[in-house]
Amino acid sequence: MLEQINSPYDLKKLDIKDLPRLSEEIRQFIVEKVSKTGGHLASNLGIVELTLALHYVFNSPVDKIIWDVGHQCYVHKMITGRRDKFDTLRQFNGLSGYTKRAESIHDIFGAGHSSTSLSAALGIATARDLKGEKYHVIAVIGDGALTGGMALEALNNIGRSQKDVIVILNHNEMSISENVGSLSLYLSKLRTDPTYNKVKQEIDNLLNIIPPIGKSLHKYIEKIKDSIKQLVVPGMFFEELGFTYLGPIDGHNVEELIEVLERSKKMKGPLLIHVVTKKGKGYMFAEKRPDKFHSAAPFDIETGKFVGEGKDSYSDVFGKTLAEMALKDEKIVAITAAMPEGTGLIHFAKLIPDRFFDVGIAEQHATTFAAGLAVEGYKPYFAVYSTFLQRAYDQVIHDVCIQKLPVVFAVDRAGIVGEDGETHQGVFDISFLRAIPNIAIMSPKDANELVEMVKLSRNLDFPVAIRYPRGKAGEYDISRKPSFPFGKGEVLLEGEKIAVFALGRMVSKSIDAAEILKGHGINPFVVNLRFVKPLDEELILEISNKVDLVVTVEDNVIAGGVGSAILELLNDKKVYRPVLRLGFPDKFIEHGDVESLFKKYGLDSQSIADTILQRYKEMRGS
Repeated sequence: MLEQINSPYDLKKLDIKDLPRLSEEIRQFIVEKVSKTGGHLASNLGIVELTLALHYVFNSPVDKIIWDVGHQCYVHKMITGRRDKFDTLRQFNGLSGYTKRAESIHDIFGAGHSSTSLSAALGIATARDLKGEKYHVIAVIGDGALTGGMALEALNNIGRSQKDVIVILNHNEMSISENVGSLSLYLSKLRTDPTYNKVKQEIDNLLNIIPPIGKSLHKYIEKIKDSIKQLVVPGMFFEELGFTYLGPIDGHNVEELIEVLERSKKMKGPLLIHVVTKKGKGYMFAEKRPDKFHSAAPFDIETGKFVGEGKDSYSDVFGKTLAEMALKDEKIVAITAAMPEGTGLIHFAKLIPDRFFDVGIAEQHATTFAAGLAVEGYKPYFAVYSTFLQRAYDQVIHDVCIQKLPVVFAVDRAGIVGEDGETHQGVFDISFLRAIPNIAIMSPKDANELVEMVKLSRNLDFPVAIRYPRGKAGEYDISRKPSFPFGKGEVLLEGEKIAVFALGRMVSKSIDAAEILKGHGINPFVVNLRFVKPLDEELILEISNKVDLVVTVEDNVIAGGVGSAILELLNDKKVYRPVLRLGFPDKFIEHGDVESLFKKYGLDSQSIADTILQRYKEMRGS
């Protein structure tokens, strides 16, 4: 049946009774494809029936369906003509794992971060009304994304605006009871029934035209009505914000979903439909471990085991190191914004739960929360992906750095992350952090150096950012003590003529590039910078004065990165040497495996060597 569906129009030709069977086929398809490519499995398995119902009832792309985060859009992509591209999902030059406007007219709003759909939906609905057009605007948002402050701001604004916006709340953290579900469905039917609404309006009008008794009676009846609603309507929070609340609805009963969505099309004003789903539905391992299968690496379908499972990542190294420190130091606290597994803080949470804080998808709050803890003498470590730290930029400046509070930002997924693409590449953090006074920025060349930096940060009494990449970490010793002083780099290879200053994971690539250059008779210095701020000025100036060409290598955008910092330093100190800056260009980096992206942008070892060799030959006129 799935092979017959190449557009929403094809879906509408099916009988409703065929949709449960189609749902099963879709789940089998998703499990098979994601097991090979990796991707967001659990969330997509949980939203199959809801996606089918939405496309069955509404007319995309005329009606605008906006997916929050976009990581649950696989079924949507299949229905809208991209099923044959799923072998390339999240692969270099392949299908994106998120909604992407350039990919399809059905992807109304691109997303990769959470809590954006409601604001976008209100913007689109407002534009619709200004232009005098007629279509439906539907935002699909998860209960997790609803913890984001931006989503709550938008809810408040939508309710006040009274625009025709349909919000689908996909709630996948609770099971649905038959009794509650049946009662709620009955209430939803009653409240969406045109006759009910007509009678209610007529009674309101009648009571209002009988002064003064009518108005008093009306107020009295309103009080009774509100009291009853408080008892029987579970969505009073949304009602008070100005929404009509429907639900909760069984998110895996496609016929019920279609019935409610059809009724919702006839309603006016803001509407919130509460849909309860099960994350990972249909695949046993994803149902049991929805957190592990949220963003899954390639895995074996029969066993549910991931490729490379059991090897520690840089996130694990950070989490285990911090937990080991905190067992001996009661002032250390750990904070995450809904990412205990992804950031490695799950190790801390299991050992020291009373000093572990998951604040939900709320990076701004997490940062200022950390600042408050620091004010009272605690040492907060906020583990956050580079791409999500962007959302707390004001708080980093205003609440942490201006007050010079000793908060440590463990900046995970720094540099390119690969398959998640433009919205997740952590290639801006050096540039946007370096401009802020009072903060130190460091980046380890390997797992052992990460252990040392985490321990070094404990006794620093000012803001610190430690940036490290996504991926497996290799061997490391968690008992290591800091072997270098604050702010000092190291010379890894002595050389002549050329100096290569590298940061973080680009250090190993630079060493490999140096070996390639030796084959051409060139022996460059290779320096592990370790610190972006403060720079090891003494070491950089000493070596730069010995060479003809300075090269900087980083996995950040060139604009404002560590190369810019070194260029500024040399200029200020009147050391006039040609500087070749290697990093990512002034563009958003697409999705694909990390090594393919490094090669495309000239940051693999061979390309680094080739670029240096070419520049050196140009300088010598040969």
